[in-house]
Formats: sequence, structure tokens, C-alpha cells
Amino acid sequence: MTLINFWIAHRADMLGAIAQHLLLTLVATAAAIAIAVPLGIVAARRPRLGAVLLTFANIAQTVPSLAMFGFLVAAPLIGGVGARSALLVLILYALLPVMRNTVAGIQGIDRAARDAGVAMGMTPQQLLLQVELPLAMPTMVTGVRVAAVGGVGAATIAAAIGAGGLGDYIFRGLSMTEPTLILAGAVPAALLALAVDASLGWLERAMTPGAARSRRVTTRALAATGIALTLIVLGSFAASGRWGPRVIIGSKNFSEQVIIGELLAQVIERTTDLRVERRLNLGGTFISDQALRSGAIDAYVEYTGTALTAIFHQSTSRDHADVLARVTAAYAATDRTVLPSLGFNNTFAILIRAAEARRLNLTTISDAVAHTPSWKAAFGYEFLEREDGYKGLVQTYGLRFAETPHVMDLTLSYRALAGGSVDLIAGDATNGLIKGLDLTMLEDDRRYFPPYDAIPVVRTQTLAAHPELRTAIERLAGRISEEAMRQMNYDVDVSHRDAAVVAREFLDRLGLQSPAK
Repeated sequence: MTLINFWIAHRADMLGAIAQHLLLTLVATAAAIAIAVPLGIVAARRPRLGAVLLTFANIAQTVPSLAMFGFLVAAPLIGGVGARSALLVLILYALLPVMRNTVAGIQGIDRAARDAGVAMGMTPQQLLLQVELPLAMPTMVTGVRVAAVGGVGAATIAAAIGAGGLGDYIFRGLSMTEPTLILAGAVPAALLALAVDASLGWLERAMTPGAARSRRVTTRALAATGIALTLIVLGSFAASGRWGPRVIIGSKNFSEQVIIGELLAQVIERTTDLRVERRLNLGGTFISDQALRSGAIDAYVEYTGTALTAIFHQSTSRDHADVLARVTAAYAATDRTVLPSLGFNNTFAILIRAAEARRLNLTTISDAVAHTPSWKAAFGYEFLEREDGYKGLVQTYGLRFAETPHVMDLTLSYRALAGGSVDLIAGDATNGLIKGLDLTMLEDDRRYFPPYDAIPVVRTQTLAAHPELRTAIERLAGRISEEAMRQMNYDVDVSHRDAAVVAREFLDRLGLQSPAK
């Protein structure tokens, strides 16, 4: 699918993403102005205090944005997932350019202008409002311009913690190594940055001395731009049903999760009157779990083994029923309800190239132990930290590698394996890239990995408010086999088909009612 065709097919979702992105940027920039301008005035009046304030703003500016977002996810009170944390980070990043330019603008005013005001009997407040701020305004607007344009860029990263916006498409594209999806988010983000820069550039020029003749045109242009942006925001909110009853479906940040997130969303849309908001591609297990806890999302699909070990930190078990019972009880104690399994077990898969498996006659992980000292390995971020991950695997099988395993994005690790950069990875048993890249899954002959049955987890409060939600989701119970899930993953990851389309076709094959709305 070409980029233009993708935009046309997803125009409603794109409009909503643009609105979210724009709203994040505008709110954060406005809040930064309200904070930074008074601080800048104080800093200009009191240089010693100003040095401290500017140092703080500089420090905030030097922290990588992704690290800042990650820190706030776990922060009490002020943190969590969604727009609140994103706005806080964006405000912090916008403070420095606005504050610094406010100081520069006030300190750069000709002393004669101040003296004239004092000679006229102006109070310090009158001098500030009638002389200093008007003369400093062009420089201050330059700072706002820098902050706003930077905010558009930083807002794309906010999608990693469920804040929405155009970054959703970029992260989905990265997880699927799909250039069309990356460009679907990146190009509008770039155009939005240019539009914001141009609008504030007009304002900056209008406030520059000698620009009086162009102010009328500039004002009209700014007004038209403001009206258009407002209509985009309001129109997208109305179209997405944000003002009616809705549920929010989330997912982790890889293709299978996006697909099953779409399956949940679409089956709800088909069988209920609820509006569904999608917050797909949120991030890893921790972020998705936090989103559900905080109410940023109402439901997502987790895996039983992951919930048992990574979320609730309980000992592993190989018994499917035992794991499900323990996970169900643990979720119930935290006001979350587990619904029946979707039907497939997406266990961890130790993968090597199929050609290598045939050449060395390898079928199990134990078979590979004799060869791994000369191999390179790569694992995803979560796998290295989880109790059911790398450390336990190495201890169980006695694995050794030629060098410390590489840490990399899970999806990219498949490509690295197929390309020969590494020789062994930990992937997902249902991943379509296993077939698409001619990889082989080694049997877990010592039964190290617990079961990873796919289970919808829903906020109990949401189920109480919308009991029809349970009925809708349970229509999928036991109906997605491992082979069916692997094929859907293949369609998305290898054939580069849209996850929403793949999900819709699967629901059609199940014979679920088509949307009547």
C-alpha cells in the first residue's frame, strides 16, 4: 500500500492522530509560556537567581526525552501513562527556549527606552508592561517558536507511553519494519512542525519594529490558521465519539499485539453500541500494565506466563490451568478481570536460521548447547530482565555465547538473525517472521518456559459499567489458534498488510456480524 492510499484508507484515524498531536503541542507550549515568561522576568531582574533558574532549565533540556518519558511512567502522583505524563515532559522541554529568550529580550532593550519611561514617572509595573515586554516581544516569540517546533518533534516520542498522536504510526512502523507506516506518521509530523513554525514566524515578523504594514495580513492568516486547527481538533473529537460512551483498547508494541488489539476493538464495534478508542502500540509489558491500572486504557491482551512472572513476580509453573488460576486471582485482587483465553499459546521461541538447523541437525535447545560458544545472540529488552527470560534460560540449559548478547528491538532481532549478524534469538512462537525469514524454532525440551496463553484483561469497573463488553470479547474465546495467529502475523509482518484489515477479514471468516452502523 502506498503512502497516499494509506492516508486515504485511514483518514479518520489520521485526523484524530493529528488532532491529538496538535493538542499536546499547543497545551504544553501554552503552559510553558505561562511558567517561563514570569520566571524569565525574574531572571532578568535578578541575575544570580536567574542563573539558577536557567541552569535548572538547561538540565531538563539535556535529559533524553525517551528517558524522561520512561522515568515518569513509574513516578507516583505525577506519572503514569497517557497525556498527563507526556504534557509534563513537553512543558519541561519548552521552558528553556522561552525563558532564555525572555531574559535576552528584556536585557537587550536600549537603556534610553527605560530611562524615558522612568522620566515619565512610570512605576516598575508600568515600565514592564508598557515598555519592556512590548520591546522584548519579538525575541520572546522566537523562543516560543523554538519551543513549539521542538514540541511537535518530542510529542512523537510521547506515543511510547500511550499519549497518542502521530508517533503511534512511527512506533508501529518501527516494530513492523514497515516504511509506509513510519512515513504515515513522520510526514504529517514534519508538515505540522513547518505549519507551526510558519505561523509563529508570521507573528514574530508582525511584532518586529517596522512591520506595521504587514500586521493586518498576518493577523488574518493567524486567525485562519487558528480556526482551521480548532476545527481539526473538534471535528476529530466528534468523529471519534469522545463525547459519547467509549472504551479504550490498548496493546503492546509489536505486530501480534496490534492485531489482537484490533480484533478486540472491532468485535466490540460490531456487536455493541460502544465507541472504541484505540491506544495500540503502547510499549512493553510494564507500560501496558500501568496503563490498565491507571485507567488510561480499559482492556488489553496479556499472556499468562508474562503476567505471572513479569507483573506479579510469582514462581513459574508449567501447568496451564495452574498459571491461569493464579493469574486470574492476582488480577482480581487489583480490580481487574481476566476473560477466557483467545485460544493460542504464544510461548517464547528460541530461533536459529533454518539452514543452520538442517546443516547441524538441530531440533532442540539442548542440541544447540554444543554450538553456542561460537555463536552470537540477540535478545529483546524485556527478555533480558524477566524472571522467565535470559538468566533462567542460560542456567537451565548451560548456554554460553561467543560474546555478550546484543540488546535490541525484538522485531529487528529477527532481521538480524536472518541476515547473519547473530546466530540465535528469543522470539515469539506465533510470529509470522519465522516463516517469512525461513527460521526454525528449537524445542524447549527441558520445559523452561511457562505457558503464555493469550487472555483479555479488563478493568472490573469498566465491565460493571458496560456488561455488554464481556459478551462481545468472549465471542473470541478459544477461536484463535496458534496457526491462525501466526498467519495473521505473517500477513502483517511479511506481506505488509494493514493490521486493521487483517483483523477485519479474520472476524468475517468467523462469521461475526458485520457493522450495521
